[in-house]
Amino acid sequence: MTLTLEDRVTGALVGAAVGDALGGPVEGWSPDRIVERHGGRVHGIVGPWYEDWRTARPIAPYHKGDGHVTDDTLMTHALVRVYATVRDHLDAYAVADHLVPDLMTVPRWIPELEAEALPLQRVFLAEKWIVTRLHYAHADPREAGTGNIVNCGAAMYMAPVGLVNAGNPAAAYAEALDVAGAHQSSYGREAAGVFAAAVAAACVPGASAASVVDTALALAKDGTRAAIAAVREVAVRHRDFESALAPLREAVAPYDSVGPDYRAPSLGARRPSRLHSIEELPVALGMLLVADGGYEGSVLGAVNYGRDCDSTATMAGAIAGALGGAGVVPEGWAKRVAEASRLDLHAPAAELAAVAREVFARDRDRRRAHETAFTAIASPR
Repeated sequence: MTLTLEDRVTGALVGAAVGDALGGPVEGWSPDRIVERHGGRVHGIVGPWYEDWRTARPIAPYHKGDGHVTDDTLMTHALVRVYATVRDHLDAYAVADHLVPDLMTVPRWIPELEAEALPLQRVFLAEKWIVTRLHYAHADPREAGTGNIVNCGAAMYMAPVGLVNAGNPAAAYAEALDVAGAHQSSYGREAAGVFAAAVAAACVPGASAASVVDTALALAKDGTRAAIAAVREVAVRHRDFESALAPLREAVAPYDSVGPDYRAPSLGARRPSRLHSIEELPVALGMLLVADGGYEGSVLGAVNYGRDCDSTATMAGAIAGALGGAGVVPEGWAKRVAEASRLDLHAPAAELAAVAREVFARDRDRRRAHETAFTAIASPR
């Protein structure tokens, strides 16, 4: 049975949010420390790393765990709202005109703070950058990402771009690069394009983990492509995430600028480079291959990998959810995350699917107009 657009959009967005919530409480730690803390691998929703999370550093004041989503999901839903307003393809100017005001002016429930607050008060410094550059510095939106730290901040919320361009990875890649130009540069921006393309590729009927990674490699450039290729070479040798954890880290390490100690980045961390890649996307694709596209295996592999695992699991969850549809995301997980985070995880998916249909209709009309014009000027006389 061919999954509908609505099935795939729901699978991707709900799957991303659940992955985010599962990864949040173990973010920043190593696989060994995760085992030590939880008495084994994480296989579902767990509580905070520290019981005294309100005061414990470096976690405070965030309640990470117990099904709470993080800024990955908050930013993803914010981008969905931009699509719902514009109802067409987005560019860097849409970030300036719509995303930035949303972050700055509309209080929302922030699960990790257990309070209503402006999203701007929760997002990381790399996301605050877009407000500084676009609202206060009046930077050209297409260039505003230059100078920001290079990380996964833009990539982590690009699933909606892939879904609006479902089945057209090249278009998703190009649109995400434009949107992400307001936020990131270098390999951070490149990762945003490749992640969106992977989500779009996962929506193609008959797609598999292997075809998604092949598409990512066909579009990716520089260190991002090299990192994905290195991870793929290792991932295809494994069929369970336990055995893949260390080999995947070894494969991506030469391209990851952060270094071995995630909480103490190297001197060259997060600087622009054509040789490097963010770590999260290649590892997410690697876990997707290890799990043969299965949702639980992909997400749990990403979670137990540690380091920036909420973002890695967000990406793995989005791609696996798009591949398998809404039914592959465990209902118990999704229900608990929605309740704990006080979020309707399905409403953004319904809205985005409707927008995607409208955008496709506009694209079809634009394509036909182009065909008519080109035929008129290209026909032999």
